[in-house]
Amino acid sequence: MAMSGPAGAQAPAAAVNAGDVKPVKLVVLGDSLTAGYGLPASSAFPARLEKALRARGFAVDVHNAGVSGDTTSGGLARLDWSIPADASAVIVELGANDALRGVDPQVARNALEDIVKRLKARNLPVLLAGMVAPPNLGADYGAKFNSIYPDLARTYDVPLYPFFLDGVTTNPKLTMPDGLHPTAEGVDVVVARILPTVEAFLKDRVAK
Repeated sequence: MAMSGPAGAQAPAAAVNAGDVKPVKLVVLGDSLTAGYGLPASSAFPARLEKALRARGFAVDVHNAGVSGDTTSGGLARLDWSIPADASAVIVELGANDALRGVDPQVARNALEDIVKRLKARNLPVLLAGMVAPPNLGADYGAKFNSIYPDLARTYDVPLYPFFLDGVTTNPKLTMPDGLHPTAEGVDVVVARILPTVEAFLKDRVAK
């Protein structure tokens, strides 16, 4: 292995230890917001999150388990094969398509609850990434839908990031022409905002 610097000089500790720590696998189970709709794979949320976490010293591989168009029920239906056996922790980012389609909030809640319960049964730590219903669906729908995430987080004692698209939604400079999906710059804003929550989530689970 080639070495730089004076002969015999000791490499920095991080460089010495980097190959000694096996990265843990953080899986992001989501929809197009995870899959990276309209973006190269390197600009999708999981790839950008992995880069940010590694820059902060976390030995982590972030696995993209996003499927464009998925609802909460779709995520539940594919849960077992989407979360590999060697997963160490899971971020659940689902619900945007339920809200856009006006799916009954109770249906979305039941699916998300089943996802959380089944992941916890596998002893996998879960971080919920919340979603907010669009205002055109009315206040009653919004109240029922928006309460899903904090209620589940309290019930199952899992951490919550309240709104996955915080700082991006409604900003035309950070969203694609459809007004829904983040651009590469928008993804970086999402990552920057969620990063402290993910760091706290991983702190006792991932080597630094």
